[in-house]
Formats: sequence, structure tokens, C-alpha cells
Amino acid sequence: MSQTEAELLLQLNNSHKRADAFSGIVRSYQERLYWHIRKMVLSHDDANDVLQNTFMKAWNGLDGFRGDSQISTWLYKIATNETLTFLMNKRARNLTSMDDEEMVLLQNLQSDTYFNGNEVEMKLQKAILTLPEKQRLVFNMKYFDDITYEEMEAILGTTVGALKASYHHAVKKIEKFFENEE
Repeated sequence: MSQTEAELLLQLNNSHKRADAFSGIVRSYQERLYWHIRKMVLSHDDANDVLQNTFMKAWNGLDGFRGDSQISTWLYKIATNETLTFLMNKRARNLTSMDDEEMVLLQNLQSDTYFNGNEVEMKLQKAILTLPEKQRLVFNMKYFDDITYEEMEAILGTTVGALKASYHHAVKKIEKFFENEE
């Protein structure tokens, strides 16, 4: 039985029901958030680590969640920020440029035993890796997760117009990548 946002918020604010309510949230959103994160970090192990950090941040931030946005929007925002922080820290640790990081991510994907995509899916992932981080994020959220621009606006804190432009530019770059590969 699925609960409404209002019911979940009531349970999250009740100290006796908070843990059970949060467990339900984790069960409801873990797969979607995993794939959202995985599309950016590409590695199964890294995605699991970032997902775990996301839920820890959400749990620790429950008192600050007032319900002004949907729980899904709040979780996606945390997951996105955790993912971007992870990628920035990884880049800083490895002292790599964006181009080098793209190569490392692609090598990780190609050697990942959990990636079961075919040649076309691998080519798409290569094309997506050529995008700037923001365009990659917007493309993944729109194309794979079917998140509306309005939801992305709340998650990413930018305008619908800017998001549409980012998505449009991403699609054009991916199309050009495929044209050049033929």
C-alpha cells in the first residue's frame, strides 16, 4: 500500500514512526536514485557509495525537511549534489582534467561487470561522456528518468528555459557524435 506525501510527512515528524517511514522511503526510491547516480559516476561501486551517502544525508536532514517540495524532489536534489561532489572530489584526488576523467569513467564502464549493455548502448554512453557535466546531468534526467523540466528546476535550482537549452545542446552534441562515428 503506497502512502501519500502528507501521510509520509506526518510519520517522518513522529519520532515513533520516523525510522519505519524512512525505511519505506528508501525502499521506494533506492532503485531510481541508484540509476540516477550511476548514469553520472558509471561505476556500480561508486554509485552504491554515493547512494548510501545520499540516504545518510537525507536521514540526517529530516529535521530540516519542511515538506515545501515533494520527497522525491528533495531526494533527487541530495543525490545530485552528492554525485557532483563525488565527481569533483574524485577529480581533485586524481588531479585529472575533465577530458582525463571522461576517459577514466569510460574505462571503468567498459570494465564494469555490472554493465550489460550492447554496442549501441556503449556508444551512447561514450557520447554522453563527451558532454559537459551540467548537460550530461540534464540529458540523463530528461532522457532516461523522464523527469519534467519543472521537477529539474526544483532539483537543480535553475530555470526551465536554461534546462531546455541544456537538453537541446546535449541532444545536438550526441547526434553529432553519432554522425562522426559512422
